[in-house]
Amino acid sequence: MGRRARRRGDSDDPAAATATYTDVDGNTLVLRGSLGARTRARYARVTKGQDLPPGATREDAWQRSVEFLFEHLAVSWSIAGTPALTSQGELLGRLRFASAPERAWVRECLRRHCAERFPELAAP
Repeated sequence: MGRRARRRGDSDDPAAATATYTDVDGNTLVLRGSLGARTRARYARVTKGQDLPPGATREDAWQRSVEFLFEHLAVSWSIAGTPALTSQGELLGRLRFASAPERAWVRECLRRHCAERFPELAAP
């Protein structure tokens, strides 16, 4: 298969499995089932605060680790039956705008997902 076919997504490789998490309010978060080795290595640096600007606190590293995992795992997020957000920019923007209970639910989904699929990762 040539380079152009790969870029167009004309691959015979099956898509990675996803997992769907739904809360009592009808919010649905779909998370990707795979995470590459380089992404895992970058995540390890983020959790240690190595990819943050000088002067960043432990809290900054924790917040960035949540966003990093969300950026790399989130496929779609439907809030209370609204059309699902699917672009990475929309997803990350919505996470940053989320209320405290919504962010807590997303973190819990990320923790459960990582415990099931990536047990070697320490989810925030």
